[in-house]
Amino acid sequence: MRRFGAILLAVLICGGGDMSVAATGTELDQTQAARFARLALECVHREYPNKIAHVLAGDSDVAPPRRLTPAFYGCYDWHSAVHGHWLLARLARLYPDAPFAAPARAALARSLTVDNIKDEVVYLDGPGRVSFERPYGLAWLLQLTAELDEWDDEEARRWRDSLAPLESQAAARIRSWLPKLAYPIRGGEHSQTAFAFGLIWDWAVQTGDDDMLALLRERILHYYGNGRDCPLRWEPSGQDFLSPCLAEADLLRRVLDEAAFGAWLSGFLPGIPGDGSSWLAPAIVTDRSDPKLAHIDGLNLSRAWMLQGIAAGLPADDPRLRSLRSAATEHTAAGLAGVTGEHYEGGHWLGTFATYLLTRRGQ
Repeated sequence: MRRFGAILLAVLICGGGDMSVAATGTELDQTQAARFARLALECVHREYPNKIAHVLAGDSDVAPPRRLTPAFYGCYDWHSAVHGHWLLARLARLYPDAPFAAPARAALARSLTVDNIKDEVVYLDGPGRVSFERPYGLAWLLQLTAELDEWDDEEARRWRDSLAPLESQAAARIRSWLPKLAYPIRGGEHSQTAFAFGLIWDWAVQTGDDDMLALLRERILHYYGNGRDCPLRWEPSGQDFLSPCLAEADLLRRVLDEAAFGAWLSGFLPGIPGDGSSWLAPAIVTDRSDPKLAHIDGLNLSRAWMLQGIAAGLPADDPRLRSLRSAATEHTAAGLAGVTGEHYEGGHWLGTFATYLLTRRGQ
């Protein structure tokens, strides 16, 4: 069903029609896509400013980002570079005739070379890097691979083949880690496991990795299957860009059937109204020039797609749908207001979140 939805979206876009996002009322059009693509094009090969999480094992490890990780050195940090490339791949696939498609493809071709990926693998294998970008960046790397895997295009297939060694390495890291992870990570930033597991799950579905799906299913139900009364009233923390409660619910709807998910959700988030009334207000952004406070724009965007996902996992007659969709609409409007590129603090990554939301990638 997810593959069919993506194909339908591509057909509508390539045919020149506007794609209406029913749950939000927001139109996804080529002008908007071009704006998001421009944000990624402006950063995927912009080396500085740069924030690296880099363990030094010796003097030879002192090098500029473009030498340490030659495929993913832009967009301020490694994970943002990875999902900036995902953004370009997704929009170039869905809008193949748009003016931004050729520059997007050129940027992908420049980064995703055999030699660059070989060096990325060497870097990831370096001493002291066993937890590098785990789980967030590794999950986005797998999501980038899934996007290329779904793209019926000769050049995209070459990029996907180039990425295969890094894909294998990222997947192996996750497989090794999960059996040892005794508890889920429920924060609102990069370390959160629920959102990362959703990206990895969707990659495993796309690529047919049944072993990963079985491992994830067992771990997800172990971590989250008995969850009750998630304290959504405690959210958000001051610099969240992911909701711990909504992310868990958006993850479980991938694993459970409609009836089981509806029952689980009743215990996990019992406060969702059944009468369509207002329920969850968008979070407030006070300073978009502050890199941590700007996270709140991302929270509104990710809440919106998680609310959509939760709704998609429920039966069509579930009385909670109106409140879920209304909250998704409000959060979409609030989140998109911050995707301007005025400040690099948000401009280097918020386009990805907006694209993920408006193209319904997670559904």
